[in-house]
Amino acid sequence: MQVLVAGALHLDIIVDAPHLPRRDETVTGSAVAYRMGGKGGNQAVAAARMGAVTAMAGRVGRDGFGARILEALDAAGVDRSRVVAGDGPTGISVAIVEATGEYGAVIVSGVNGTVRADDIELPAGLRVLMLQNEIPEAVNLALARRAAPGTLLVLNAAPARPVARDLLARTDVLVVNRIEAAQMTGAAPALPDPAAAARLLRGLGPKAVIVTLGADGLLAATPDGMFTLPAPAVRVVSTHGAGDAFTGALGAALAGGAALADAARLAQAAAALTVASPPDARGAVTADAVRAFLDQSSMP
Repeated sequence: MQVLVAGALHLDIIVDAPHLPRRDETVTGSAVAYRMGGKGGNQAVAAARMGAVTAMAGRVGRDGFGARILEALDAAGVDRSRVVAGDGPTGISVAIVEATGEYGAVIVSGVNGTVRADDIELPAGLRVLMLQNEIPEAVNLALARRAAPGTLLVLNAAPARPVARDLLARTDVLVVNRIEAAQMTGAAPALPDPAAAARLLRGLGPKAVIVTLGADGLLAATPDGMFTLPAPAVRVVSTHGAGDAFTGALGAALAGGAALADAARLAQAAAALTVASPPDARGAVTADAVRAFLDQSSMP
């Protein structure tokens, strides 16, 4: 097994609208779609599309939304033998996507809040364990403690919340965006210098910290110092799911033995292709497509 993702599974309800509604405002939308989501589910699918042998651990409800999620995992080639059907509703996310491609979302966790570490077997030979903040912190910490020596732990600390120092100390790569970095460093609502935030976060225990900056690229604090990468220039269709595409591709590349900077560059390309693709066409964001995009982007 190369990659195991333990995290949330949601059915995403995605609404296209001219703008996000203000308080007490009703906005007329133009389209609605239903897709598998949750940070865990999205990252597992992204890792599998990038060629990693990928398994998902989590929970769905015994309802129609849960059945759709299981079908989507199967279609992506993700091993979902560690996904438990539990009592209660499947988690959902409602996202409103503006005409610019920017979005806002609300999640309702449902049975994701009942995920139990005891139900999750960590396979022998696991290369990368991927965690996020949409399941209980105690589950993340228990899995991190059980991971065998040599297993890389990638923690996408989203949505932002206090993270146990023990978990951070066991984290090989912490991935956050600039908002999450500000919240985790206590700087919100003011945004700190991302480089200063990355250094501060690394001082809390992770071996490396990546702060994603959207169209401004990313920066990383590592044992060897800082590095930055510019974002590939693409025409944005929707930014919804970009962070999960990045993190899933990053985990797949690390599982394949890539150095962090190389893995981050590949993950940026996967995220760029994701935001440039209509949601129904994102299944084409595969390892071959990302490599071709990188080759094209590096041409003089």
